[in-house]
Amino acid sequence: MRTTIVGDVTILLPDLDPEDLDQVSDLSDDDVRDGLVDGVSWRGEQLVDQSVRGCRITGADLGEVSWEAGALYGCEVVGTDLSGSTLTGISIERCSFTGSRFTGARLIDVRLKDVLFDSCRFDYATLNRVSVAGSVAFTNCTLSHGSWSSCRLSGIALHSCDLSDLELESCRFDGADLRGSQLHHFRTPLDNVHGVVLGEDQLPDLTRLAVEALSIVVRAAG
Repeated sequence: MRTTIVGDVTILLPDLDPEDLDQVSDLSDDDVRDGLVDGVSWRGEQLVDQSVRGCRITGADLGEVSWEAGALYGCEVVGTDLSGSTLTGISIERCSFTGSRFTGARLIDVRLKDVLFDSCRFDYATLNRVSVAGSVAFTNCTLSHGSWSSCRLSGIALHSCDLSDLELESCRFDGADLRGSQLHHFRTPLDNVHGVVLGEDQLPDLTRLAVEALSIVVRAAG
């Protein structure tokens, strides 16, 4: 295992050696363990109560996959397409995602613990009742035009991410670190951003949120 620090968040992540992993190309009904999953296409597959543990997944096509229950544990996911996928009731722990796509994906009742998303795309993604049970960070990610509702994301780090036109509804974000992120047209009730950490350069965006939430009318003097 290795540790990565994002702001004040320390994340425990896997440190896999590809030489210690067995090549995996076919998806079976059994759990997948200690595998090297390179360039496979499992597009549109249906997974139920299945676990993937200790695997390195690179350049895979998992678009439109439907995965219900089960777990992703101790995995490294690199350059993988999960666009249009639906993840329901799964646990993701001690995993890193790098340069992967979740465009239009749906995450429902997903539990995250010690997870890093780096340079990933979550544009137009829907997160519903996603909860954080440990350290989680998004760095250099595109989260624009997404819809997040009833999520419990206290203490999460969103560093240098694009949050433009991201809409939050009934989310808990207290202690979240949003420094360096673009908040242009970020849409959320003020209650959702109670206790977040911002940089000074983001205060104009916070002011805009407050003006809109309180229906304040701004007019030129005269």
